[in-house]
Amino acid sequence: MRILMTSFAMDAHFNGSVPLAWALRTAGHEVRVASQPALTESITRAGLTAVPVGTDHDLDHVVRQAGPAMYAQHADPDFLEHRPHLLDLRFLRSSNTLLTATFYAQLNNDTMVDELVDFARYWRPDLVIWEPFTFAGAIAARASGAAHARLLSFPDTFLGVRQVFRKRLAQAPAEQYEDTLEEWLTWTLDRFDLKFDEEIVTGQWTVDQMPASVALPLGQPTIAMRYVPYNGPGAAVVPDWLRAEPTRPRVCLTLGETVRKTEFPNAVAIDEVFAAVGDLDVELVAMLSAAERAQAGHVPENIRIVDHVTLHALLPTCSAIVNHGGAGTWATAAVYGVPQVALGWMWDAIYRARRLEALGAGVHIPSFQLTAAGLREKLVTVLEDPSYRAGAQRLRQEMLASPSPNDVVPVLERLAAGHRTPPR
Repeated sequence: MRILMTSFAMDAHFNGSVPLAWALRTAGHEVRVASQPALTESITRAGLTAVPVGTDHDLDHVVRQAGPAMYAQHADPDFLEHRPHLLDLRFLRSSNTLLTATFYAQLNNDTMVDELVDFARYWRPDLVIWEPFTFAGAIAARASGAAHARLLSFPDTFLGVRQVFRKRLAQAPAEQYEDTLEEWLTWTLDRFDLKFDEEIVTGQWTVDQMPASVALPLGQPTIAMRYVPYNGPGAAVVPDWLRAEPTRPRVCLTLGETVRKTEFPNAVAIDEVFAAVGDLDVELVAMLSAAERAQAGHVPENIRIVDHVTLHALLPTCSAIVNHGGAGTWATAAVYGVPQVALGWMWDAIYRARRLEALGAGVHIPSFQLTAAGLREKLVTVLEDPSYRAGAQRLRQEMLASPSPNDVVPVLERLAAGHRTPPR
């Protein structure tokens, strides 16, 4: 088969697709990965064939201009936990409008969509696999007659809330019908003489890398797939100090690449964190940028500062991890059975952190409640209470029980054969 995979240009969202792309390639299929030009190097360094399309999106600029207020309503656990009785139509409508204007339409800019459709009509893929915010993939699939599926690397809180919104909208008077995502996608599809339906948002089916205890059941056709860590090529080197067992409990501290690039301010200064944990009998491996290192001040002897270390090499040696709750970091720690102190700073990161705590595999500190003393207390709890290690190991076993990317390939072959249509 010819398989077109697509993600908007952000490593954190692309990385989750790499192991499946490798599995498809080793099964003998032709694979192309399309994105804005900014992602080209990341694609090729992962050993995959890149198709640059359109111009780069402006999401980082939009986020910097808007600041944390852009995400304020999505920091509410009631929103993220998908409790519909707490979500009124006005909130849901405004959230849909905000996300479409500042997020979806930015990621799927017109030039990217146009060139992706052109490439799909030329190359004629059998299957398009798209990152769940990259609606351009669904549009290109429909234009070229390909089957198409979403690939999830995180719990599907966005579709969950959309389902509640659509249900509430259907119950409202006709004059109150306003679905900005549908409106934008309708305009976009109309450029190619195509019509909107909800399949453009949901895909024909979904490949879900979240374990059942964390995934959200949304009534969609779904294939479970094991999460295989790929943390990007830039950090894929095992340093000398990581080639021997640690002499005391090792703890990883990372706030993730996405947080660095979008320039969100940290709630607690790094020197406060260092002061709080400097007397603990641990080796703290802190992944810090140059700017963060400059703010560190005094560095206690038990703290090792690094720029990058590949997480799938580091975490098997760790007794705990303190992290921002990002999708790749969270899942890599989970698949290696490492207890987590997860901050949960926005959106689905909050949901993941809360589920982690409920499963006994770690603790959640809401970012707005973070203090250096509180972080120390939670870290000590996770390290000293063996139940967290046991909970993390249970979560690991659950993840390892899911089919591998190689196991999923034959399923994708069968589904693609049954969903292809003539090109339009």
